[in-house]
Amino acid sequence: MSRMIKSMCMFLIATVCLVVIAPRGDAAVGCGTVVSYMKSCIPYVTNTGPLGGCCAGVKGLYSAAKTTPDRQSACGCLKSLARITPGIDYGKAAGLPSQCGVSIPYEISPSTDCSKYVVLKF
Repeated sequence: MSRMIKSMCMFLIATVCLVVIAPRGDAAVGCGTVVSYMKSCIPYVTNTGPLGGCCAGVKGLYSAAKTTPDRQSACGCLKSLARITPGIDYGKAAGLPSQCGVSIPYEISPSTDCSKYVVLKF
């Protein structure tokens, strides 16, 4: 249980850092929105809990990112979130969209170049 509490505390700290350092743009889908959709996935991708309600968040984010700026912003936030989340299993993170029945044209990873995927639907 303490491992889960520690992971959640680290996630909250990482979330605050992400929101503070994230660039502001014209996208309606900001990092705060991405974090709110994806927070239920953190236990799963850090091997501290089940998939649970994660797919609802993945599908919600997919529906929210309608424009090119939205998709670029969501991609950049996912990339940053993956980079700053302690103990993340990048294989599980990359597999989330397909596991949840959503098709995105990039892998959720710190090395993703979000500018390559702006034309496709997130």
